[in-house]
Amino acid sequence: MRTCLTRAWARACRFSIFGAAAAALSLLTAAASRAQATEEPGGEAALKLPDLTQVQFLNGSVDGHKLLLFGILFCVFGLVFGLVIYSRLKNLPVHRSMRDISELIYETCKTYLITQGKFLLVLWLFIAVVIVLYFGVLAPVPGKSIAVTLPIILAFSLVGIAGSYGVAWFGIRVNTFANSRTAFASLRGKPYPIYHTPLEAGMSIGMMLISVELLMMLLILLFVPGDYAGPCFIGFAIGESLGAAALRIAGGIFTKIADIGSDLMKIVFKIKEDDARNPGVIADCTGDNAGDSVGPSADGFETYGVTGVALITFILLGVKDPTVQVQLLVWIFVMRIVMLVASAAAYFINGPSPKPATAGPTK
Repeated sequence: MRTCLTRAWARACRFSIFGAAAAALSLLTAAASRAQATEEPGGEAALKLPDLTQVQFLNGSVDGHKLLLFGILFCVFGLVFGLVIYSRLKNLPVHRSMRDISELIYETCKTYLITQGKFLLVLWLFIAVVIVLYFGVLAPVPGKSIAVTLPIILAFSLVGIAGSYGVAWFGIRVNTFANSRTAFASLRGKPYPIYHTPLEAGMSIGMMLISVELLMMLLILLFVPGDYAGPCFIGFAIGESLGAAALRIAGGIFTKIADIGSDLMKIVFKIKEDDARNPGVIADCTGDNAGDSVGPSADGFETYGVTGVALITFILLGVKDPTVQVQLLVWIFVMRIVMLVASAAAYFINGPSPKPATAGPTK
């Protein structure tokens, strides 16, 4: 088994090297075929954010910068909301044997995530070479020193990877809590706990994911000088896309291999797929968590962030009036904050409504 893993790791590294070399070659070819332009190139790295304080909102009572500062408070509330539900799930009653199994699954998931983290760092090294070639040699950000923009892009690419990786880890921890608690709640034969526990787990992950992503983007928007926000956004987008792609693809492959391995044990040794004697059961459960929790969590984080960067790019490139630019930028982020508040409100409003269904079936 160790030999197989070593070979797989070596092949993955060789594939990463080949992919990075191919990407670098593509960039060099594109640069060679492109004439040296004197005009200022476009792209996210060259974007310049307008001054958010120049436009007033709410009948002139607050400017755009101060209005979005309140959004940071809502992001903090969203983080607290996610952590409170996490704590509630952890403290739900659970049978010791069920808890032991879920902890065993989590430990296996943790091993998987640590391995993925090492692979992501190796992959990032090759992507960093491509970033240096492109933004340092082929298409440097106009009007800015490479010694400043390159470290910013590289640093924020690591921030993006850390964001995708962090929410994936949080998601798998919450899910392994919810797995055993839901199983134990089902022993009472009442439908509401079986519905409510997974719902709380989903709300905890979702609120944490969106709050972290929105907080990072607001920090860039509000506290980074407008001339350097573009490199921050492009680095952040590259990092979270890289992390989400690796975690999504590897999670899907892992769950398929684990599922097939469990099936093979069933066929070869005549042990049922979900029999406790089947050593593939834990691997199969770990694969299900890896494929259905790690990947979607990181992918959701990446999707939310990249769409935000795309909207900012569209506004700054498609609208020429700085006042309208500020109005649209503030509007899209206020809408994102309102969505966060609406999600929490819907949870609290709709939470008590199914409770009359908690009674067991009539005899």
